[in-house]
Amino acid sequence: MTRILQVRRGSAAQHDNFTGLNGEITFDSTNKTLRVHDGETLGGIALARKDEITQSNFDINSVSASFWTNLFSTYQNACINSEASSLIPVSNATVIDYTFETNSTPIIADIVLVCQSPEAGYSINDEVRAFGIGNYAYPHVNTYLSGSALHARLFVGEQNFWIFHKTDGTPVNITNENWKIKITVYY
Repeated sequence: MTRILQVRRGSAAQHDNFTGLNGEITFDSTNKTLRVHDGETLGGIALARKDEITQSNFDINSVSASFWTNLFSTYQNACINSEASSLIPVSNATVIDYTFETNSTPIIADIVLVCQSPEAGYSINDEVRAFGIGNYAYPHVNTYLSGSALHARLFVGEQNFWIFHKTDGTPVNITNENWKIKITVYY
């Protein structure tokens, strides 16, 4: 036997005179939408239906710098420092190792390929995260501390690097000389 979940429901007028519990969801039968309640707001907060949302071409570059500054200052728990490697040649060696002159424990490490000569739809200095090595997509960098240095290590296993083509998304083997590796550690 199936189970049915039914939430409180009522007309828009009834909702407009109702303060739901914190986290409560109710159904507005007039507007055919859900309302989310916080225990304080009279009527709750109406959620938009898909057919009420107009499509637009959002451009992330149109967001002001002050928005990002406020966002990160509000939600960033602690000061995060970062350090980027110099550009490392792409190689089919077993391991690519880079040493940072810090003994700070990393929070995360990021790796990108930086285009040096146009290939697969990318231009010079484009940074690409959509790449792989051999049968593995989106490789990760392993980090470890040794003495007073932080090491970032990428296991290649003598396999070939490839990227997703910029315009059609198909995997394309790269020419090693056309790309460099950049590793950034955040601590």
